[in-house]
Amino acid sequence: MRAPRPHPATDRGSAAIALTVSAAVVMLLAIALIGAVAGISAQEASACAAQPAASSAAAAIPAAYLADYQKAGAAYGIPWTVLAGIGTVESDNGQSDLPGVHSGTNAFGAAGPMQFGVGGAAGDTWGGAPIHPATQHTGGYGIDGDHNGIVDVYDPGDAIPSAAWFLQAHGATADIQAALFDYNHSTQYVSDVLAWAARYAAGGAQAISAADSPLCEQAALGPLPPGTAGKVIAYAEQQIGKPYQWGGTGPDAFDCSGLTMMAYRAAGITIPRTSQQQWAFGQQIPASQARPGDLVFFAGSDGTITAPGHVGIVIAGHDLMIDAPQTGQTITTQSFAGSTDLVGFTRP
Repeated sequence: MRAPRPHPATDRGSAAIALTVSAAVVMLLAIALIGAVAGISAQEASACAAQPAASSAAAAIPAAYLADYQKAGAAYGIPWTVLAGIGTVESDNGQSDLPGVHSGTNAFGAAGPMQFGVGGAAGDTWGGAPIHPATQHTGGYGIDGDHNGIVDVYDPGDAIPSAAWFLQAHGATADIQAALFDYNHSTQYVSDVLAWAARYAAGGAQAISAADSPLCEQAALGPLPPGTAGKVIAYAEQQIGKPYQWGGTGPDAFDCSGLTMMAYRAAGITIPRTSQQQWAFGQQIPASQARPGDLVFFAGSDGTITAPGHVGIVIAGHDLMIDAPQTGQTITTQSFAGSTDLVGFTRP
C-alpha cells in the first residue's frame, strides 16, 4: 500500500503536465450501446480490451519508453496508454531531474521513472533493494523486465513492466481506477493518469476494459472541450459506474447534486450543495445555447419546476448528460431528449 504523495512531474510545474486536467478520459460508448440493444458480439467485446493506437501526443514520449509501455501493456493486458500516463505523471517519462527518478528516492521513499515505493511513506512495493539480482526473491513487484539479470527500479525496462504487473495483480482488468488508486492512494492521481492516457490514445479514445463488464460500461464520449468544461466532465466521467447514495459527495458514491458539486470543485469552482441551490446559483441559459459542462435540471420526484429536484452535467449536444439517477442505480450517461420534467440549464 502506498501513501498519497505529490506527483513529481506536477511539482515541476511544466506546461505539459498542467494540461492533464483538461484531458479527457474517454471510452467506447458506441460498443456499450450496441451491445445493450442487440447483445455484444465477440469482436466488439475484444475491442473493449484492445490496445489503443497512439495519437500525435504520444510523439512527446521518448521512443524507448513508448516501446516499453506498448510491450508491457500487451504482455500484461494493461492499456499501454495507462502505463504511459503513470510514467508521465510520475517522472515526465524519465525526463524529470527531481530526486528519486534516476537515483536515490524522493521525500516519500519512491524511486525510478514509475516511482515505486522502496521504503518510507511510500512503502516497499518494489521489494528488496532498489537494484538487486534477479535471482533474489523479495516478494515485491519489481521484476527483471529486460532479462539482463538485474532488477533495477531506475531502469524503465524493469520499472515499466513491474508497474504493469502491479496493476494486473490489483485487478486492473476488472477496475483500472481501483488498481491505479492502489498504486498511489489519491483520487486526483487516478484522474491525472487517466487524463494523460486519453491524450495518448488515437482519437482521444481510451478503452478501459472491465472483465466483468462486456459492455465496457466505464466509458465516455470522445474528446472533451477545453478549459473548465473539460475539467468538469473529466471528473464526472471518472465516477461512471459508482453507486447513487442520497447525500453522497464521493469518493465512492454520490447523489445528483453531490456529483455536480464535486465535478465543479475539481475544476476549481465552488457551487452550492443541492440541486435547488444550484439552479438558483447559476446563470440560466436557453436550451439552444446549452453546451458541454453546463448543468441541466429536472423537476424530479422530489422537486418542482421552480425548485428542481434533479441535476446532471451536459456532455454532448443538447440532449446527453452524466448524472447520478436515483437509489439503486449507478452514475451513468443518459439522454434527456423529450424529457417531460426538464426545467432548464445553467452555467455556473
